[in-house]
Amino acid sequence: MQPLDSAPAPAGDKHAWLIPPGVTYLNHGSFGTPPRAVFEARQQFLLELAENPMDFLVRSLPERLQQATQELARFVNAPADGIVPVSNATTAMNVVAGCVTLKPGDEVLLTDHEYGAVIRIWGKACAQAGARTVTAKLPFPLTSPRELVDALFAQVTERTRLLVVSHVTSPTACILPVQQICERARERGVPVCIDGPHAPAMVPIDLRALKCDFYTASCHKWLSAPIGTGFLYAGSQHRSRLKPLVWSWGRNLNGQPPHWKDEFLWPGTFDPTGYLCVPVALEFFRRYGWKRFQDETHALAQWARSRLMEDCGLQPLTPDDPQWYGSMVALELPGDPPGDPAQVHPLQVWLAREHQIEVPVVRWRERTLLRVSAHLYNTREQMEQLTRAVQKWRSAQHSSPC
Repeated sequence: MQPLDSAPAPAGDKHAWLIPPGVTYLNHGSFGTPPRAVFEARQQFLLELAENPMDFLVRSLPERLQQATQELARFVNAPADGIVPVSNATTAMNVVAGCVTLKPGDEVLLTDHEYGAVIRIWGKACAQAGARTVTAKLPFPLTSPRELVDALFAQVTERTRLLVVSHVTSPTACILPVQQICERARERGVPVCIDGPHAPAMVPIDLRALKCDFYTASCHKWLSAPIGTGFLYAGSQHRSRLKPLVWSWGRNLNGQPPHWKDEFLWPGTFDPTGYLCVPVALEFFRRYGWKRFQDETHALAQWARSRLMEDCGLQPLTPDDPQWYGSMVALELPGDPPGDPAQVHPLQVWLAREHQIEVPVVRWRERTLLRVSAHLYNTREQMEQLTRAVQKWRSAQHSSPC
């Protein structure tokens, strides 16, 4: 794949993205959309695959996968030998759950900010082994990294076999102090698995510095690679125990010595074109500037936060500080009546149907949160549109202005 011929369009340029006019897409945190350059690169890969599948999958793919992994490894500052492509962070977390040895009475520690699928994965893994999950309730609101780390490790016992923690939380959009958590965990001798699907591109990742045992991530969120692209990082002491969720032929076709990644690289006939586009996404943002992207999207999320607080009375979960939130921010809708967390909130449905605004409304800790994502194609005008719509909704619900 040839490098991009031109720099990406400025923030908000409609020609750089595929979102149609009239749609206000504020949910890149759930499902990102690729920039046009990444979409077109995948189309080219798909054409090559269609023209000669044998050449693409058998002869060309191993080297291309290796090159894509090397570029991704440089991006997260990790040895390429420790990273394997998977379809998403959920797949990666399931692989980790399959390699951690649990016995009756053992514990896996999570926080109350974790993603529902992660909670479910470890709940099932523990149930099968006769172990249990323990949930650490973090301080609310979050104001001190030290208090957060202390509250988390207050739940560590001699039975704790693994600590699972988000880099950037999904329901609350908070950046957790994972460096301090990993350092404290090493002092206690507790392995750490970081769930990081929101982190790539939103915040810097340095896996050599973190020294975590496992890191799971998706590239289809802030990095804007195609959906179905993710990675698993494992420390060298764990790699030989990792097993794929799907067994096939493996991928050691060149007579090389067996490698722990062999079984992951050929899960049967599959479409690898999305992962091959990860370097294109990396190049897109590299040319735009990583810090520029992070600063601009944080500034837009910060501006949306202030508008929703001032005009609609929404409540923040953290101080107004980039150490606590990046390109995504969650705020509480106070006074929202209790509801079933499994059901889509009516405000989310109404915003999409009446205003073509895509933004998640989630229930967490008996609270209702509006989670706003800010990306390069978003504008202040769109955040104003959201604010006016939320004002209208809350006024109708409470029969008084916000």
